[in-house]
Amino acid sequence: MDPVTTAAPLFDAAFWLTAGGIMVLLVMSGFFSGSETALTAASRGKLRAAADRGSRGAQKALDVTEDSERLIGSVLLGNNVVNILATSLATALLTKTFGPNGVALATLVMTLLVLIFAEVLPKTYAITNPESTASLVARPIQLIVIVFSPIVNAVRYFVRGVLYVFGVRTDPNSHILAVREEIAGALQLGHSEGVVEKEDRDRILGALDLAERTVEEVMLHRSNIEMIDADQPAVDILRQCLESAHTRLPLYRGDPENIVGVIHAKDLLRAIHTSDLDGGDPLTRVDIMDVAMPPYFVPETTALDEQMRQFLKRKTHFALVVDEYGALQGLLTLEDIIEEIVGEIADEFDEEDDYVFTQTEDGAYLIDGSMTIRDVNRAHDWNLPDEEANTVAGLVIHEAQIIPVEGQVFSFHGFRFEVVNKDENRLATLKIRPL
Repeated sequence: MDPVTTAAPLFDAAFWLTAGGIMVLLVMSGFFSGSETALTAASRGKLRAAADRGSRGAQKALDVTEDSERLIGSVLLGNNVVNILATSLATALLTKTFGPNGVALATLVMTLLVLIFAEVLPKTYAITNPESTASLVARPIQLIVIVFSPIVNAVRYFVRGVLYVFGVRTDPNSHILAVREEIAGALQLGHSEGVVEKEDRDRILGALDLAERTVEEVMLHRSNIEMIDADQPAVDILRQCLESAHTRLPLYRGDPENIVGVIHAKDLLRAIHTSDLDGGDPLTRVDIMDVAMPPYFVPETTALDEQMRQFLKRKTHFALVVDEYGALQGLLTLEDIIEEIVGEIADEFDEEDDYVFTQTEDGAYLIDGSMTIRDVNRAHDWNLPDEEANTVAGLVIHEAQIIPVEGQVFSFHGFRFEVVNKDENRLATLKIRPL
């Protein structure tokens, strides 16, 4: 008689141990996937705020994400190792159980399991709660980064070498340069969704832009500066100071380019009052140069944030702007810089017409040609470029490449420009309408 053979059970202990190992690997894969999503999607600003309130997890998350290249490399390495190992075990297990058909079955089963439980589910949770998840996984991920550092560093240098061959240069700190764009994008998105008011958006963006804008972009051009001839009689100087809407006026001698000082109306009145108390005619006893302050000159290429610091350091609000040859170009005050943040500041001496946009029946706006492009953009939420010109008139001349005549019409950058009035070669009034 033939010996009786006993068939091995289909689902023996080895099967269940292998299946359990595959489940553990899928959990680890889900951990890596969720951690990657949470740590990359978490707001560093919110993590910093939580860390300042004493959250150790948030501080760990900030430390881990400091080197994003090493973090991503470590997480991807761990994720790929567990995914490949889980797939290999599943293929071996199902091939042993179902024969050659086990390969196709393993592919189908592992695709579904990895997609649902190792990718979509953990990443959906992580993107829903990025900061809390990042704080939770930061500590174990930090250990994994340390363990995988040698391999990740080797891979990183190899990748950089390959990219270098193809002319691609990598900058690990490039994310630092994108902070301004991230903030600007968040503000624009918040404004479009009605969460952030236009005025708040403009103020924050104006403060961020100070480092990118120079003195020459906001200064009062020399053609519009009120000056006083220091050789005039004191009575004429006093009358000009009282008639002016400004408290500080430059003094020149001989040539308006020859600035010799700056007179403050309060200092002049104080000197006249003191001279009057001493007896005699105060207007004949006052020497204007004894009262004047020395002029403060600044280069036209100075960044606005640096110039604001200099104003605060010197405890002055008034500067004369010169070009590289020392020629007078304009005048700048601390108020001009602050207006770049908060918008136009009008007082009782400003003319109301300076800040009014007249709208015509066809939906166009009549705008003074000397108005800066930045002010027009902020007032109407437009996007006229200001790289090549500071004023609206300058933009029209730059684009037209000619000095336009009255009534001439141009269309560029999505707007229609019509020259309404000219003052000699200056475009005094322009009519602008979006196309």
